[in-house]
Amino acid sequence: MEDAVLETLCATAESFYQRGYAFGSTGNISVRAGDRVWITPTGKSLQGLNPGQLACVDLDGNSLNENRPSKEFPFHLAVYTRRADVRAVVHLHTLHSVALSCLEEFDEENPLPPLTPYYFMRVAPLAVLPYFRPGSAGLAEAVGAAAPRHNCMLLRNHGVVCAGSTLSEAVDRTEELEQTARLHFLLRGERTRLLTPEQVEELKKTFG
Repeated sequence: MEDAVLETLCATAESFYQRGYAFGSTGNISVRAGDRVWITPTGKSLQGLNPGQLACVDLDGNSLNENRPSKEFPFHLAVYTRRADVRAVVHLHTLHSVALSCLEEFDEENPLPPLTPYYFMRVAPLAVLPYFRPGSAGLAEAVGAAAPRHNCMLLRNHGVVCAGSTLSEAVDRTEELEQTARLHFLLRGERTRLLTPEQVEELKKTFG
C-alpha cells in the first residue's frame, strides 16, 4: 500500500515538472503515512524521482532513512501536526501564483477576485503569509498558524502551499490556484463579470 503511495508521489512530481509547474530543483511534495512523512529530497529536481530517493521523517523531524529531506520539511510537519485530516502537502513556485505574491498591493483578505466557482470549491479562503526566508523557522511557524483555517496559502515573494486529505486533492488545489491566478492576470484591464456576493455566499455555504 505504502509503495503505491510513493510511486504516485513520484509520478505527481514528474507531472508537475513536465507541465511547467516546477523547474530546476524547486518545489517539494510530501505524503503522510501514519506517523511517518515521505517528502521529496533536498536539491533534487521533481523530474525523474523514484521512491528510493524520497526522504522519510517522523512528526518530530527525525530522519528515518539516509535521504536528506527538502529544507522546507518543517512547514510540511507544521501542517500535519495541526491537521489530522491532511495526508499530503504540495509546495510549488508556479509562475502566476508567484507573480500574484509579488504584487505590492492587493486585498490580502481576498487576494483573487471571484472569477469562477471552482476557486471557492477548491481553494478559498486563501491565506496570504508575509515573506520569510525559505526553510526558516519563521516560515514553518506562519504556515502552521494558518493551517487550521486554510487549505491553501500564498507565500509572499515565494510560492504556494496546498494541503489535502489525499495527494490528488492537494494537487487539484494547487492547479486551481495557479489557473485562477493566471486568469486574473489575463483579465487585468478588461471589463470583467465577477460572481455576485450572493453567488459567492451560496458557494461558501455549499462547499466551505
